[in-house]
Amino acid sequence: MSYNYLPLDSKWLHFQQVKDFLDYNQLVSITFDAHEKISFCREYLDKKTNNTDQLYYGVNTGFGFLQNVKIDADQIEQLQYNLLVSHACGLGEEVPAEIVKLMLMLKIKSLSYGHSGVQIATVIRLMEMHNNNVFPVIYTQGSLGASGDLAPLSHLSIPLLGLGEVNYQGNKVATQSIMGQLNWDPIHLQSKEGLALINGTQFMSAYGMYCLKKAEHLLAMADLIAALSFDAFDCIQEPLNEHIHRIRPHAGQIATAKKVKQHLEGSEISRQKKQQVQDPYSFRCIPQVHGASKDAFNHVLSVFMQEINSVTDNPNVFPDEDLIVSGGNFHGQPLALVLDYLAIAMSEIANISERRTYQLISGQRGLPLFLVKDAGLNSGFMIPQYTAAGIVSENKQLSTPASVDSISSSNNQEDHVSMGANAATKCFRVIENVEKVLSIELLSAAQALDFRRPLKSSPTIEKLYTAFRNKVSFNKADRLLHDDMVQSIEFLRTYKSN
Repeated sequence: MSYNYLPLDSKWLHFQQVKDFLDYNQLVSITFDAHEKISFCREYLDKKTNNTDQLYYGVNTGFGFLQNVKIDADQIEQLQYNLLVSHACGLGEEVPAEIVKLMLMLKIKSLSYGHSGVQIATVIRLMEMHNNNVFPVIYTQGSLGASGDLAPLSHLSIPLLGLGEVNYQGNKVATQSIMGQLNWDPIHLQSKEGLALINGTQFMSAYGMYCLKKAEHLLAMADLIAALSFDAFDCIQEPLNEHIHRIRPHAGQIATAKKVKQHLEGSEISRQKKQQVQDPYSFRCIPQVHGASKDAFNHVLSVFMQEINSVTDNPNVFPDEDLIVSGGNFHGQPLALVLDYLAIAMSEIANISERRTYQLISGQRGLPLFLVKDAGLNSGFMIPQYTAAGIVSENKQLSTPASVDSISSSNNQEDHVSMGANAATKCFRVIENVEKVLSIELLSAAQALDFRRPLKSSPTIEKLYTAFRNKVSFNKADRLLHDDMVQSIEFLRTYKSN
């Protein structure tokens, strides 16, 4: 029995807990408090709806445009079953396992507040799925980001019924084929449970939290790699002077200038007399550009932390107030806007990174053209910059906001949607691309630093350089640079900046 678990209930879930959850492959468990709230809410809902003719949306009615169709009591389970199977209409690529893991955890978290009306057996099965690494096969396409992430969450939920496919022990298998192996029976859904499972923002939220976790690391590495490039290009440290940033005191700008200056502390290269009066913007304006992206990150994080600590299904059940209320907490507009914002902010990190790479290979500041001896015979680092430029241009296209779009659905009952799911999946692609572009800058900057020898950079930069050279050697003559680029990406993912 592992005690490495994340407790889930109505208490605030912090960003560090989410990161630990992924980094340490934690199990999940609802607390006793959550168990009691879930059970109490279910009991209230049963009492409220027994022997009554009053219509409650999704409890004893149809869904969406069919909201006024009354469903008989003996058809309630069939109604919920039909909801899940009819809405499991996802297409496209499979959602990565880490994001499915987050979706399961966040769905359990949302249900743990006791405002959703689910039975405790349903929540326990979701926990068992997570803790046994039974991850539903979910697809990236199908959600409009309003009325909940309907299609993705349906694919998340149909294994409760013994349907669909799951990834288990390294294989994609039919859920039915592992039910006996795990001694599981299908869950018999009660009133409202289908809606509680698929009316929610857990697809968007999981993508957002994954992107934020990765963005935090990339922002830290961007400062470190930029500092390496700074010395490799023999730049002037004046733009890092704290007095400049004190009179334009954006928090991210101040923090970036301070961090890059710390990274360069003790550099022999920085102490050398410079020939130039100023450096290009991609070096001189690192604090302003990186800092703005950090400020954007902090805003996006605040929105997502509120979201994952909320109840986002519909209708909402309030046993203490004797209320069952329909609303729109499933609407993804808050997430759609900030996912677009995060994509734009992180795209700029790649944009300025590629410009630094371009400067490094341009044959200036005593560096050889394309950072290679015998340029002409050797192409050197000419084409990694092409690759970075292509990726940066792709990011510009991906940064067109999804949140400004909408399309009517459900016979115009759902007439404004957030498109937050599209914002989420393209933000994910932007983040993956930023990692690649920074890795190309790292590869190029390490090569450029070698041409500064015997001068040394700072202890922090030399530590980075040495660790990187243990993975990727100096490029003396043309070789298969794809392999070096892949190694650089892997290095960047795992290197811990201070």
